[in-house]
Amino acid sequence: MLPSVLPTPCVLAVATLLAASPVPPEALPAAEGAPVVRNLRFDWTRDGVITGVGAVLWIGSESLFKEQLAPEKCRWCDRNADGTDSLNRLDRWGRGLAGTTEAQRKRADTWSNVVDFGLLPVSVLGAQYALSQGSGAPRSVFFQDAGIIIETAVLASVLNQTVKFIAGRERPFVHVLPEDQKSLTAHPDDNNLSFYSGHTNLAFALVVSAGTVAELRGYRHRAWIWAVGLPLATSVPLLRMAADKHYLTDVATGAVLGSAFGVAVPLLLHKRVNDAPSAVSLRVSAGLGGAVFSGRF
Repeated sequence: MLPSVLPTPCVLAVATLLAASPVPPEALPAAEGAPVVRNLRFDWTRDGVITGVGAVLWIGSESLFKEQLAPEKCRWCDRNADGTDSLNRLDRWGRGLAGTTEAQRKRADTWSNVVDFGLLPVSVLGAQYALSQGSGAPRSVFFQDAGIIIETAVLASVLNQTVKFIAGRERPFVHVLPEDQKSLTAHPDDNNLSFYSGHTNLAFALVVSAGTVAELRGYRHRAWIWAVGLPLATSVPLLRMAADKHYLTDVATGAVLGSAFGVAVPLLLHKRVNDAPSAVSLRVSAGLGGAVFSGRF
């Protein structure tokens, strides 16, 4: 505390100057009980370029160059040199979740796409918007949050595509087919892209990045992201195994790496800035002999 007593004319002059000087909003103490939304490092040019380049690599490798990049023959075939099955016990057990009929497997495949590319992104971004608005953040903060979440999902998917093309693991439903029927599947260029699960990777990257951003921002009720998002994300790997498109180790790896990106990208590229709250305050008390100024700096 720095108390001092000034003659009345000086008090009036200083008070006039203080009243005429604009005070930045961030220098004012927050209202009692009001949420404090933290600023995160975000640059539309930098992050737009990162996301744009990543999206071109991811979407281009999937929709334009998949036939050229995907291995025609499995590199990871889960078979011994003599052709006998060498699938590990964990994945053999996990295949018990696969649908027993073609209709069941197709239904699980369809629902995995609906959840992963529709319901989950809409739910995550909608929840993020509700949390930011409920914490009193301007709408621009939500757009930054959305940019961070999308950037995370894109970067996680670029690594996933790269590993898929290199690993060349045979998908479960292809693994059980006779050799002369493997080229007759609906999408032969997708036969050997089992490791690791892209759907699972995307689901956990979306949810965990949204949760991490909410934690960094300090949003109220941010626990809802985890409480709702994680169970919804967990449904995706279960559906992928039910569709017989992935082994248990495929989806487990996707969950771990998607979550790792969900934590790492916000923390490394979008850490908090100007995190220390202002400690400046000033009070003026008038008296018969003058006025008392007290402040904390």
